[in-house]
Amino acid sequence: MNKCYCPYCNSNYQFPLENNGKLVCGLCGEDFIRKPIIQIKQLIALLLVFSFSFPLIFIIFSSIINTGREQKENLAYKDTLISYQKKLLSSA
Repeated sequence: MNKCYCPYCNSNYQFPLENNGKLVCGLCGEDFIRKPIIQIKQLIALLLVFSFSFPLIFIIFSSIINTGREQKENLAYKDTLISYQKKLLSSA
């Protein structure tokens, strides 16, 4: 029943009648129109949501992955810096 509707009447007051094998509106007598499962507006909306949210999600994941790598590199740099400073202090 949800797949068909009358384009002229309010959906709260529609009731179907069968006339010669076709469903017609009980209020105005017009033929019911089949409603598609996925409409073009829904496809466009999904495309827009995906196109705007994908870069944000990509930035978040790439920053999480890069932070782990930078911390390891920074620790290695600090270790070499500390050892270099110790050599300088011990030689003086």
